[in-house]
Amino acid sequence: MSYETPVVFVVDDDISVRESLELLIQSAGWLAKTCQSGQEFLAWSRPAVPNCLILDVNLPDLNGLDVQKLVSVERTEMPIIFVTGYGDVPMTVKAMKAGAVEFLTKPFSDEVLLAAVEQALDRSKTALALESEGMALRERHASLSHREQEVMALVVSGLMNKQVGFELGISEITVKAHRGQAMRKMQARSLADLVNMAARLGIGR
Repeated sequence: MSYETPVVFVVDDDISVRESLELLIQSAGWLAKTCQSGQEFLAWSRPAVPNCLILDVNLPDLNGLDVQKLVSVERTEMPIIFVTGYGDVPMTVKAMKAGAVEFLTKPFSDEVLLAAVEQALDRSKTALALESEGMALRERHASLSHREQEVMALVVSGLMNKQVGFELGISEITVKAHRGQAMRKMQARSLADLVNMAARLGIGR
């Protein structure tokens, strides 16, 4: 995973807002990418660095809440900061319940926006790290042989070596050998560690 300069996307149909936010974001040391519509933003490829989205509620094509729905499914590591020209309590509640970091009414101060962006990028960084760890975990599990995967699944479900052997029709010594291999390949320090890994992989549910 790359830890290059974080990217802040700005989606607003007002060019003056886009330009002023672009300068503000760049002055804070982040990379700004501006778009005038939801469709234009969605055409951008997903960045592999911490990122967030400053999103106007009222847009010419998709509205901000529609864009939020798509982002929450396809770009889970991208937190959203909503901006709007007028306060709308039901809309604010809906956006925040759907996971928005902040809902700002124009005009807002630079300090308030930058603090929200900082929070959003921290959240994105954490999400990307978890995603990277999850991918590594899945790769380690995929490296297990079919028999090692079977033994692991039964061990984390709470069965003793003898019971695992009975289930699979193999000796207890063979179970211990497969269990040891599974522990080593999964890089598990203990049985509890292996159980936690299995839970993250959805094994034994």
